[in-house]
Parts: sequence; structure tokens; C-alpha cells
Amino acid sequence: MIRTLYSDTPFPPLEQALIEPNGLLAAGGDLSPERLISAYRQGIFPWFNPGEIILWWSPDPRMVLFPRELKISRSLHKTLKKNDYQIRTDSAFTEVMQACAAPREDQAGTWIHEEMIAAYTALHQMGVAHSVETWIEGELAGGLYGVAIGRAFFGESMFSRATDASKIALVHLARQLENWGYGLIDCQMKTAHLMSMGAREIPRSQFSKQLSQLTALPGQNKKWYFDFTYPGRSEQ
Repeated sequence: MIRTLYSDTPFPPLEQALIEPNGLLAAGGDLSPERLISAYRQGIFPWFNPGEIILWWSPDPRMVLFPRELKISRSLHKTLKKNDYQIRTDSAFTEVMQACAAPREDQAGTWIHEEMIAAYTALHQMGVAHSVETWIEGELAGGLYGVAIGRAFFGESMFSRATDASKIALVHLARQLENWGYGLIDCQMKTAHLMSMGAREIPRSQFSKQLSQLTALPGQNKKWYFDFTYPGRSEQ
């Protein structure tokens, strides 16, 4: 049975999450910054269609990318070394969310609707949610956004308007997080795209244990600036 949440109701234990659909834990509640931060600290995230009740999830196993395990293909490595793009952070957060919400050929709809955009924009204004953006010739070509708590980053979505633009953003994110001592990037769901870049599934019990340690560490709750630059032509 799914627990119904109200404004002051705590999340039920993760052991109560359903097997099918995988990880559905609770319904209801709100998208206030306080509830969202509490949820992410416990490995729980909202995912629901517009106009429907808020659903909270914690799938098992969990797809994660450990920054040190990032895989860069030969073709992507060549693209990165061209340095014909610019990486910006937190300069177009809402635009990144809106781009992630745009219709895609392999999806019938989107879960990134106005309620979600407003909620995560509030987190962004608090220095908790961040965007990593790939700009090409002055245009936003791709990127991703997510939530950072302690030394854990919870990836939400990414988009591309140019070849490899989202992958470029992910590479710079992973390398910078590794420099900052972040332990993992939560990818939530298994996809071939993320697996090709080194993400893998781990048991939820392992994920929760690591999360409790990482979220207790001091983080980067401010506007992000990356000091990582991918090695360019001169360093070949």
C-alpha cells in the first residue's frame, strides 16, 4: 500500500517501496524546497505527470555514475579536444529545464512541467540545484541539471541540440565533481546512453549507505564555477 503524504507527513521507510512499479514509495505532499531536500537526502525523487498527484520514487537497483569511472569514447574524446564549445554553469538554469522538457521522438510526453520547473528553480535560487551548459557559437546547444547535496549530485535530465552536446556537459560535470571530492552522480534510471559513459546499477541498500555518508559532508551550495578545462590541442 502506498503511503499518502500531506504537508507535514514524513516519508515511509524505503523497505515499503514497491517492486512493481519499481520503487514507488508514496503519493501526495508538495514540492517545497524543504521536502525536496529531505527526499533527495534519502534517495527519493518526485516523478509524475502534469495534473496528477505527486509520486515519490526510490528504485532498486539504482543507476549511478562514480565520477572516477567516467568512460569517454574515442570519438567523444576527439570532440572534446577541439574546444570549439564553451561550458557555462548556472547561467541558464530555467532554459535548460525547459529544453529538457521539450518533446522528443522517443517520448510521448514530459514529466518536466511548470510545477516541476518552478520547484527546481526555487532550489536553484538557494544554490542547491545547478545546470551545466554546453554553448556553441553563442547558442545553448545542450546541457543537464540536477540537485547537489553534500558531496552527492542527483542528475535529473539532459538534452542535446547538437551532436554530443549533453555528453560534453556530463564529462565536465563528472571531472569537476571528482576534483571537488564528490562521491557519485545519481542517474536514477538505467539507460544505454549513461551505461556507455560508465554508469552502472548498484543495490539500493548500497546506494542509501553511501548517500547518508556523502550528504553529511560540506558541499558547494552557491553558484557553481568550474575550474576544469578539458585538455586541448596544445596538450596532445
